[in-house]
Amino acid sequence: MSGRDDDRDEGGSYASPPCLMHEIDPAYMGLDVQQQQDVSRWRRSERLRLIDARLAMPVVERTAHADAIVSRLDEIIGGVEGKVVSAYWPMRGEPNLRIWLEALEMRGGTGALPVVEQKGAPLIFRLWRKGEPLEKGIWNIPVPSHRAAAVTPDVIIAPVVGFDRACYRLGYGCGYFDRTLACATNRPLTVGVGYSVMEIPTIYPQTYDVAMDVVVTEREAIRR
Repeated sequence: MSGRDDDRDEGGSYASPPCLMHEIDPAYMGLDVQQQQDVSRWRRSERLRLIDARLAMPVVERTAHADAIVSRLDEIIGGVEGKVVSAYWPMRGEPNLRIWLEALEMRGGTGALPVVEQKGAPLIFRLWRKGEPLEKGIWNIPVPSHRAAAVTPDVIIAPVVGFDRACYRLGYGCGYFDRTLACATNRPLTVGVGYSVMEIPTIYPQTYDVAMDVVVTEREAIRR
């Protein structure tokens, strides 16, 4: 998806607090600034390690894992008829769900992709169907045309760089998913997807982190 390479952990600004919470002085919220800095440094290092491990997996292995993940998604989401399901455009070895996303329409569902239309703002979700044009979004990640209708997903599927058993998601450091979920009026079903080797003991969740409802790997579905 668009926006996953802009590292929120760089510098002193956090990109994933709920709505405008990042404008509040951490001392006012009782947060330990040194702890935040330590966690940010650790996350940057861990993110690089996990991405390297993912890219080192043979393509055939990643493909088999993606097939298993898709089967679990069908079990968790159930019937997609009448539902808007947002997935993502795969990059950097992420599970490739494109064929599954393209087939939603045949099953009565509607596919969508997330779009960053403004840095630091919640995501916009736009309809996308197989064959429809894509354009380059921020960081050159393909996104639906700006003419595609904006929708509110019933299900949001987000890739994980890492995850823990509490269903907290380590992403690319942009904070877009956290911000979007924190500001949602009616929270959709949120599903993180990744490979089992991406599991870590904890991401050291901070006040701005929002847990997924479930994390799906090729081995299991972990519920919050």
